Amino acid sequence: MLRYLTAGESHGEAIIGVLEGAPAQLPLTPDDINEHLARRWLGYGRGGRSKIENDTVHIYSGVRFGKTLGSPISFRIDNGAYKKDKAGWPEKMAIEGEPPEDMEKVTMPRPGHADLAGKQKYEHDDMRPVIDRSSARETAMRVACCSVARRLLNEFGIEVGSHVVRIGDVGFDEPEEWAGRRNALIEEGGGASALYETADESATRMIDDGMTERCVEHIDQTKKDRDSLGGVYEVVVTGVPPGLGSYVHWDRRLDGQLVQAICSIQAQKAAEVGDGFFNAHRPGSQVHDPIEPREDGAQAYPRRTNHAGGTEGGTTTGMPLVVRGYMKPIPTLIKPLDSVDTATGEPEPTRYERSDITSVPAASTVAEATVAYTVANAFLRKYGGDSVPAIRRHVEADRAAPNE
Repeated sequence: MLRYLTAGESHGEAIIGVLEGAPAQLPLTPDDINEHLARRWLGYGRGGRSKIENDTVHIYSGVRFGKTLGSPISFRIDNGAYKKDKAGWPEKMAIEGEPPEDMEKVTMPRPGHADLAGKQKYEHDDMRPVIDRSSARETAMRVACCSVARRLLNEFGIEVGSHVVRIGDVGFDEPEEWAGRRNALIEEGGGASALYETADESATRMIDDGMTERCVEHIDQTKKDRDSLGGVYEVVVTGVPPGLGSYVHWDRRLDGQLVQAICSIQAQKAAEVGDGFFNAHRPGSQVHDPIEPREDGAQAYPRRTNHAGGTEGGTTTGMPLVVRGYMKPIPTLIKPLDSVDTATGEPEPTRYERSDITSVPAASTVAEATVAYTVANAFLRKYGGDSVPAIRRHVEADRAAPNE
């Protein structure tokens, strides 16, 4: 099974990652990762840091001559802001020594951020360590580690894509409003990669030009109002075989794993598999997906609709996996909210920490990565092997076996 760890702070010298469990003989180059690191910076409404960072990954171990070895893969991504900023991060984030006497401590927590909770948990007298580790900068390394899982899925015809369906007040209201366009893109392009490639052409990663224009205007107005915006995005996985996940044990239900994958990302507060929230107020006749006859040689029985999002009983059906994430507005506001200075106990307005107006488009690309990792682990649990050729033999044997 795959497992990754990330380390590093937002304004430290670099962020580090280690991925274990990747099978041997998987073709892998830095470009396979850098493509998705660049996509993570997409989206209208990003802040100043997007102009500073040029994320490229350095692979230190676990790969030789363009193929994985089966041993842990380690990565490094340098933080451009560490030296490019004029804030003195090499001194403020120094590994050794004592803090500079003139260094201001951060004691003003932002409502909605990890600042205060992290200070109380780890007993810091300065919130800078909390700010820097809880920052979404960590997701750059998460994308790097999970891109290996994505590369593994691609090897077996499984593709992952995403698009944004709402930013703030502007967006679609129900899945039926965008599902036709989404499905057409996937069908024409032969998989979910076509979905993310089309979305990437939009300033807000939407697949509707008119909605993109409205969202840009909404973001501009929100910036004038010195506020921030959340939103909703959808991740789709195509080429998924039936039988991933399990109804037998609670922790192997793929629905729960997918929701956890989304909600593990900073600022994501809810997730649904398929039309989860919408299905809750519809009658069963409009929710459950009719089963149709299977074609000769096919693994899965097709469904007339896909309101379930590709799973039943926590197990994949062979239909595309669909999972949506709901991101709250970024808690760093230009217009300050009320807070308390923890050094004095007195009420004070919050301080401003450089941030975005919205990063929903970026969150959607990070969600692609975490979903890919989750699906890859479910795939390995069913078809596992120590090398890609071994896994391929298991997949081919499964496809060839009679499946009543």
